[in-house]
Amino acid sequence: MTKAELVNEIAMSTGYDKATVGIVVESFMDSVIKHVSADDTVYLRGFGCFGTKTRAAKVARNISKNISVAVPSHKVPFFKAYPEFEQPVRKLK
Repeated sequence: MTKAELVNEIAMSTGYDKATVGIVVESFMDSVIKHVSADDTVYLRGFGCFGTKTRAAKVARNISKNISVAVPSHKVPFFKAYPEFEQPVRKLK
């Protein structure tokens, strides 16, 4: 599902116009990005949480040049689904 399809579905189920729903979806995404970038965690009860994790420093290999490369520790975004979100997905076959 694309963002446009999501906006269409929400607009049809709520009765709001697509432009308003599109603004709300964009605003939601911007808020999540802003807070996760500030190292906050965004909790959506019954859905999941967005946050950051720190990846440890490691030594990687550049196989084309046959050299070792030091990769420093860095932050990466994550999403953790809550059980109310996971259970219907796990029932799919």
